Amino acid sequence: MDHQVVREAPDDRWEVEALYDLAFGPGREGLSSYRLREGRAPLADQCLVMRDTDGLLAGAVRSWPVTVGGAAAVLFGPIAVHPTRQGEGLGAILMYHSMEAARDAGWSRMMLVGDHGYYRRYGFSPLEDVKMPPPTNPARVLGHDLTPCAWDGVAGDVRPAD
Repeated sequence: MDHQVVREAPDDRWEVEALYDLAFGPGREGLSSYRLREGRAPLADQCLVMRDTDGLLAGAVRSWPVTVGGAAAVLFGPIAVHPTRQGEGLGAILMYHSMEAARDAGWSRMMLVGDHGYYRRYGFSPLEDVKMPPPTNPARVLGHDLTPCAWDGVAGDVRPAD
């Protein structure tokens, strides 16, 4: 079945929130990455939804601006695929669309908190000198160069962008 990836519209908000609740549970907003998002707007050009030909929401992703030691970065996620659609490669499609949107918007680096075993296929690697708010397992803080060597020499605390 074909899927269309488009920018999230204001009318999609509650449907996307429901998908995130389904995928991550009601306690998802207690995660450290949510503290970096609180009270801040996501990057509208990097908030994407995927719908099937019937218009049903199959997946969604949002990203936020942050700084790491003063350097600008995209905090990728959350990303979710509806449980009935998992295993179809939809997460990969959303991932690649999100990285392309960030590059097109002029961003040079992207980061996330996740499993390196999964995200390394997209070019993410551990950011040993980057500190997320606690409680975050440092081994799960990953970065991807959207432009060559963008993470070289970048270190410090992750903070919300002003």
